[in-house]
Amino acid sequence: MPQQKEHIAVIDIGSNSIRLVIHQLDEKRGAREIHNLKKTARLSNHIDDKNKLTDEGFAILKHSLQQLEEIIYYHNVNKVQAIATAAIRNASNREAILSFIHQETSLNVRVLSGEDEAYYGYLAVVNSTYLSDGITIDIGGGSTEITLFQNKDLVRSHSFPFGALTLKNQFFPDNEPDKDDLEKLADFIKAQFSTLPWLKQSQNLPVIGIGGSARNMSLIHQGQINYPLAGLHQYKMESNDVKTTLALLKNSSLKDRENMEGLSKDRADIIIPAVTVIFVLMEYAAADIFIMSNKGLRDGLLFEEMLKNNSMDYFPVVSKESFFQLSREFDINEDYVFEVGRIACQLYTALEPYIPALFINVKNLYLLQQSARVLYMGEFISHEASSQHTFYVLTNRSIDGISHTDRLAMACIASFKSKSWYKRFIRPFKPLITKEEQKRYELLGSILKLAYSLDRTKRKVVQDLAVKKTGRTLHFYIYCRKDINNYFEQVKSNKYKKHLEKVLKRPVHLHFISNNKLTKN
Repeated sequence: MPQQKEHIAVIDIGSNSIRLVIHQLDEKRGAREIHNLKKTARLSNHIDDKNKLTDEGFAILKHSLQQLEEIIYYHNVNKVQAIATAAIRNASNREAILSFIHQETSLNVRVLSGEDEAYYGYLAVVNSTYLSDGITIDIGGGSTEITLFQNKDLVRSHSFPFGALTLKNQFFPDNEPDKDDLEKLADFIKAQFSTLPWLKQSQNLPVIGIGGSARNMSLIHQGQINYPLAGLHQYKMESNDVKTTLALLKNSSLKDRENMEGLSKDRADIIIPAVTVIFVLMEYAAADIFIMSNKGLRDGLLFEEMLKNNSMDYFPVVSKESFFQLSREFDINEDYVFEVGRIACQLYTALEPYIPALFINVKNLYLLQQSARVLYMGEFISHEASSQHTFYVLTNRSIDGISHTDRLAMACIASFKSKSWYKRFIRPFKPLITKEEQKRYELLGSILKLAYSLDRTKRKVVQDLAVKKTGRTLHFYIYCRKDINNYFEQVKSNKYKKHLEKVLKRPVHLHFISNNKLTKN
């Protein structure tokens, strides 16, 4: 009988939108998002001058929640968390709103404090990115949360009572912003940030953006530069990229923004204040880098649930957890990939004295190890076209804990089949890879391919190896287990050594040593 898959859901009642996210939990694939639905309710626009949610706001809230609740019932969701943020948190009739929701739906809503919002955003970032230090910013419709984390530990947090929607209503409620409006907006934000002296003391840390506005800014930038690598999570922008994106938005009419690639139509009127907040923060904190986190508040709640039984707040190494899930999803035998990774690293270390200085890099061993972890990914789809599938999967899905740069490098190395195929694979990605990197990845790919051939029968034949140079020729001495036949490893490695010879521009001779006998090939 197949294992029952558990469904858990989060309903996030925000100032700008109400969102339902359903995750499926199963032993093989871990937590996987299967539904992400949004209603643009804009509850902040239905708060009156007494800070109460209006009758119209109540009607929108009821209709939206009942629509989402119907979907929850249909999908047999096992557990539902309903949370509310700034719009309801700050409403003077908050208790009446909560009572109304309880009467009209089956939901029990938890109102998060600003500190709660900040914490869950931080929790999502440290459990889904490669970052150990940074400043997070989550710009909602009615509040903005900022945290500082160092060595993955939360050090500071703060919630500001302004968001993209409330800033728009405060500085240009009825019209497009002019120069004076934009200056007043930037000055106001800067004054707010100046109340947090620890921001100034945390210079040169990356700013990590959370939420829909940060996501839209990143998508706009990807569209502007025709970014070829799929995936938004952990996407990196330099401070000047944020500046030029903000300038593009300021110089575009509302109609132009509504049709802009990457920008949701329902955010066209509030994107300028949101990106201004990000840019001013980067200036104030002297941050050179912005990184987009596609995981935020709702994911933080999920991580809290997942980690509860392990008595820890975060995964020590995010990528390790990601590779573990990938190995289950693609039926990758971890013993095999660790063995190929071991041989590849031994090969590289033994070869290093003879590798041109241009190819030497401190990340080479790391990239070989990580690429080995996904080497067999494509075989799950098709053994015949394994390399093509490996490259496609790696360039078309984010991996938590792996940067875009490293993911592309892993795709090049793990999928390496031959120089002609390699050139074909990387053609669309050349703007992201220097010529030196292209050659370096070709070298690492040829090493990994040779390592793969040295474990061709997946029996851990190779025990040790060494490399010596005689004239221009590199001699590989491969020490094999005495009690096992290595014929198929010899055949395959002699076929694949040519790729290494082409990159290094040297002849390579393989010597298999077994039962104390030297076999020259």
